[in-house]
Amino acid sequence: MISKYRELFNAQFTEKKYQEFKDDIASDFNYMPTFRLGETPFFISNELKAQLIEGCNEVIAFIQKEDFKLLTDKSLELNHKVPDENKHTTFLAIDFGICEEDGVIIPKLIEVQGFPSLYNYQINLYEKFKNHYPFLGELTPFINNIEPQEYLDILEDAICNNHPKENVILLEIEPEKQNTKIDFYYCRRDIGIPIVCVTELIKKGKQLFYKNEKGDEIRVKRIYNRVIFDELDLRTDLKLNFHFSDELDVEWAGHPNWFFRISKFILPFLKGNYFIETTLLSDLKEIPQDLENYVLKPLFSFSGTGVIFHVTKEDIEAVVEKELYILQKKVNYLPIVQSPDGKVKAEVRVLCVWKKDDVAPTLLCNLVRLSRGEMIGVKFNKDKDWVGGTLGLFER
Repeated sequence: MISKYRELFNAQFTEKKYQEFKDDIASDFNYMPTFRLGETPFFISNELKAQLIEGCNEVIAFIQKEDFKLLTDKSLELNHKVPDENKHTTFLAIDFGICEEDGVIIPKLIEVQGFPSLYNYQINLYEKFKNHYPFLGELTPFINNIEPQEYLDILEDAICNNHPKENVILLEIEPEKQNTKIDFYYCRRDIGIPIVCVTELIKKGKQLFYKNEKGDEIRVKRIYNRVIFDELDLRTDLKLNFHFSDELDVEWAGHPNWFFRISKFILPFLKGNYFIETTLLSDLKEIPQDLENYVLKPLFSFSGTGVIFHVTKEDIEAVVEKELYILQKKVNYLPIVQSPDGKVKAEVRVLCVWKKDDVAPTLLCNLVRLSRGEMIGVKFNKDKDWVGGTLGLFER
């Protein structure tokens, strides 16, 4: 997209350098991420950046609507409802596939989540890329061209809300077994909060506690929530000492209800150039004849589980809970990133933080996934190179 930097990067790239880059990431915690690390950043032109910002602002305008909670109450009825919801989400991730429409490059909204993503990992990934390709310091992963320390300050404020670090926890299901745990490690190092498994929480009255490394019980005042209910519902083997539906004397950094409210649930409501035709199965008047042009997706799944790419009439008819699935028009991802052998598709996730007193979220950083497969996910890119998780870089 920015040909000068693409040519520079590809000229300097070697497999040896890629291995050194991966080893550099693994050296921080003596741990190599289990997801594939993309060989290259995605160089994003000013034109595409402007489109991404415009697309994000259209999503945000919908979320800011006065009747947004009314429109999305059904999403909680279909799932879980956690008490003490705040007035807006703290975290917002907006995913765009980089597509082609009528011969023109355009980002198309694939998904939106009122839930944290790899906020800590991505900033460290930028530093690692610069270690091995110093010229990348001329570019920035930040949409508003802030400096890394300012980014971390905004993130810390959102996660901790001025509470002492020991009273704020990153909460997850068996964090050591999660693919995203490198982000947890960076969060613990850079923000300074402990990582706690849901099974380790102790409930006393309305208060929650965890045991620190010394074995002392420490009060939990704020939870940086990374628990996805889809996964929690499947883990009937876990013994929890509390329920998310309990009335608790805690604050949430990322209240769980926003995971459902801001999700694929809102895609059918969004209309415009950056949005894809999406229909709730329960609202489908008739099954389209050209099903090869559609994807069937569950509303509230995680990591692409349950997505049917080659949809049949039987697949649609077999869905019992039709209000929990959408039928979405396929889009034409444009192979756009020049690798040593052919071009690669890209999806950009814009990472936002919504400060508690602000009228709108701040667009901060990004995450990019590269793909040579039919879809972006891991299973469509097995044994391929120049694919996987990476970072978008903008001109300063």
